[in-house]
Amino acid sequence: MKDKVVCITGGNGTIGKAIAQGLGERGAKVFIIARNERKCRDVVAELAEEGTNIDYIIGDVLDEKAMAHAVTQVISKAGKVDVLINGAGGNMPGATIMPDQTLFDLKIEEFKKVNDLNLLGTVIPTIAFAKPMVKQKSGCIINISSMSAILPLTRVVGYSASKAAIDNFTRSMAVEVLNKYGEGIRVNAIAPGFLVADQNRDLLLNQDGSLTDRGKTIISQTPMKRFGKPEELVSTILWLCDDRSSFITGIIVPIDGGFSAFSGV
Repeated sequence: MKDKVVCITGGNGTIGKAIAQGLGERGAKVFIIARNERKCRDVVAELAEEGTNIDYIIGDVLDEKAMAHAVTQVISKAGKVDVLINGAGGNMPGATIMPDQTLFDLKIEEFKKVNDLNLLGTVIPTIAFAKPMVKQKSGCIINISSMSAILPLTRVVGYSASKAAIDNFTRSMAVEVLNKYGEGIRVNAIAPGFLVADQNRDLLLNQDGSLTDRGKTIISQTPMKRFGKPEELVSTILWLCDDRSSFITGIIVPIDGGFSAFSGV
C-alpha cells in the first residue's frame, strides 16, 4: 500500500476509521470523505495521536457535484486515485419492521432514503472516482455489502434490499469496466458479518454490555460465537487492493465468523 492513494467514503464511522487506520499504517495516503466535518477532524486527530496521518474531504455521497469536487481535491493534493472504498451507508427506523409491526408500517420516504444512501451513495462516488482511474488505466474499487444481502435479516428490510443491490452493482460494474476499459480497474466488495458499531450498538448490547435478545440470536448463528471487530476487515481490504490480486474482480467476500456457512443445524 505504500504511496497508494486511498479514498474512503463514510470514513469517519466505526468501520471507515478502522480501514483508514489499517491502510494508513501500511503507507497509503488516505482521504476520508464524509459530511460531518467535526467527526472527520476527530478521526484525523485520533489517528494522528496513534501515529497514523490521514486527510479528510467534506462531501455528501448523494451529491454528484460534491463528489466531482472531492475527486478534484484528491487529484490536486495527491495526483492520482488508486483505491476507492465505498463505506458510506446506514439504516433508518422507518425502513424496518419491528416485531410489533407489519409490512404496512413501513415508511416509504425513509425506505427511499435508506436505499439512496446505501445504493446511490455507492453508485455516485463510483462514477466520480472511476473517471481518473480510467485515465490512469488502473484502479481498485471496493464496496461494502453485508450478510443481510446474502441472507435477508428480519426487521431490516430496507437495508437488506439496498445491500443486495450493491452486490448486483458490484458484479455489473466489474464486467462493465472490463469490457470498456480493460483489466486495469477491478471492482469487488466485502460483506461484513456482525460488528458492534455506533449505529447498531443498542440493537446488539444492553447498557451493561450483556447481549440483547437479537444479539443472542446472532451469536447463536455465528459459529465463532462472537461479534467481529472492525479491524478484522483490514486484511481482506489489503488483499483486494494488492496489485498481485490482479485476476480478482466481481466478487463479494464474506467476513462473518462463519455466519454464511451455518445452516442453523
